[in-house]
Amino acid sequence: MSTTSFLPARAWLTVGLLWIVGCLNYLDRVMIATMRGSIKEAIPMTDAQFGLLTSVFLLVYATLSPFAGFLADRFNRSRVIVVSLFVWSLVTWLTAHAKSYEQLLLTRALMGVSEACYLPAAVALIADYHRNSTRSLANGIHLSGVMVGSALGGVGGWLAERHGWAYAFNIFGLIGIGYSCVILFLLRNPATDDRTVPAEVGVTPKVRFGEAIVSLFSSPAFIVALVFWGLLGIGGWAVMGWMPTYLNEQFKLSQGSAGLSATGYVNVAALLGMIVGGAWADRWSRSNARARILVPVIGLCIAAPGILLASTTPVLGVALTALVCYGLARSFADANMMPILCQIADPRYRATGYGVLNSFACLVGGVTIYLGGVLRDAHVDISRVFQFAACSITVCAVLMYFIRPQPAKQP
Repeated sequence: MSTTSFLPARAWLTVGLLWIVGCLNYLDRVMIATMRGSIKEAIPMTDAQFGLLTSVFLLVYATLSPFAGFLADRFNRSRVIVVSLFVWSLVTWLTAHAKSYEQLLLTRALMGVSEACYLPAAVALIADYHRNSTRSLANGIHLSGVMVGSALGGVGGWLAERHGWAYAFNIFGLIGIGYSCVILFLLRNPATDDRTVPAEVGVTPKVRFGEAIVSLFSSPAFIVALVFWGLLGIGGWAVMGWMPTYLNEQFKLSQGSAGLSATGYVNVAALLGMIVGGAWADRWSRSNARARILVPVIGLCIAAPGILLASTTPVLGVALTALVCYGLARSFADANMMPILCQIADPRYRATGYGVLNSFACLVGGVTIYLGGVLRDAHVDISRVFQFAACSITVCAVLMYFIRPQPAKQP
């Protein structure tokens, strides 16, 4: 009998519900990067100030991510997700009504607060439902929704050209508020999860933040994973934050075309990569305990040359092909990060651990995007940011290779 037949009844329903939430999560956060011209026309600002709009989101998001992960370990994960979706959707709607740069900056900071609670809770909830046989694939399917949301971020630039920059924030904010009411009735925690060790049905032991942090950082494997995830954030956020602007200026694309090209090609490829990387790791893990580590290593060895080529070629077709290779291969790491964390961290602290990883990656990413704006104001070629990102991805591949699973940590 297949191992997957022992999954809880709502296991795949949960992945499907969270797929839509993940899509909205990234759509709401990234579409601002694709409407730079429209926003600057309506609310005057320098390029460094525009970069700060994303950076302040990331810095707030990063600061709160460990605590948000702790909330998901300490309390009901499904309810943390519902509240997070409702609040960030409300903030998205409020963003459309900002009239000054200061108000826009405030809404981006508030979005960082509300969105921080989602991802650690979501990937931990999926890990609770899905054990070794389906864990990477389930995580990859969920995160493919994130990729779709990132790809649809380009729609923000397209809508801004036709209806004004506030239109997309109005529409997607209201959609998110409505969907939060839907999942309030459908999303549930499993009857038991890995935090109940030894398991007692319906009972989740108390989790303390300090104990969680000490437990995580006492593991050398977790520290290596932390550095790895932080460096990987350089590449991801450099592409997300500045590739639309790079394509717009390097290849003379319109704002809408550049936004759709930068987010669309990369994230559609990443969507496929999530599924391939997750399914491959699950299948290979049946014969190799390090499969979920080795699959990302292989992917990163392809992704680094991809982003380097995209930022140096004078041919648009070659740049887009390279971005597709980058998006496809880099996503192997995303699909397997929580499954890897399940191999090296105490089950009680998985959401906190993911929050810590997310925090460091976003801090690094926020600095990367802001420095990109500073370099532009100083008339330095923005392609330098992408070249540095390619180097960081190469280092990531080396670090990932040296992570060793700890069988005692796994369910």
